[in-house]
Amino acid sequence: MGKRQIGEMQPFELVITLIIADLATIPMAETQLPLIQGIIPLLTLVCVHYFICLLSRKSVTFRKIFSGKPVILLDPDGVNFENLRKVNMNFNDLTEGLHNAGYFNLEELLYVILQTNGTLSIVNRSAFTPLTANDIGLEKEPATLPIIIVTKGKILKENLQLANIDEDFIKSNINKVGIKDIKDILILTINNNGKIYVQSRHGKFKTITTDYTGGSW
Repeated sequence: MGKRQIGEMQPFELVITLIIADLATIPMAETQLPLIQGIIPLLTLVCVHYFICLLSRKSVTFRKIFSGKPVILLDPDGVNFENLRKVNMNFNDLTEGLHNAGYFNLEELLYVILQTNGTLSIVNRSAFTPLTANDIGLEKEPATLPIIIVTKGKILKENLQLANIDEDFIKSNINKVGIKDIKDILILTINNNGKIYVQSRHGKFKTITTDYTGGSW
């Protein structure tokens, strides 16, 4: 089912998962049953899942049949109790889901949408949306993605090449904060702006600003 199923599983995939788990126990428990008779049903379900996913990607109609469609539970007019009834939820279920997401006042919400995997997507009203740097004209440091260079005293060669730096660059900068050997480093990362985060095995983390010009990630 792919890595995406760790966080989101469609209803038909939950059913297939439960059936596969049940079928897999049969050949393990029944020692007299030929192994092939236990494998065939499992392979059949795998093929069924593949074709359902294929049809869902190709056709919106099939996607609605097998996965359903999102349902609006709250709109600008308030809670849609009719849609709550259709998805077999009550008002307490809705408020519990909102509380788990960190929302407690319904008047702050513009839309609440129940997705096909059971999660709630929430849109705040503009008046209750947190200010951003763009709203107040504040210039912020560009967002960056740190990349791990050293972990538990070992240099990740692939990331070193990706960052376009060498061991001498690392050594010269860690010496500035009193770390003598790369083997003493628990974790070291660098971002596109040249800021290094480093923590030794027996000390607190430190940040180092360098003249790094950026890599290719």
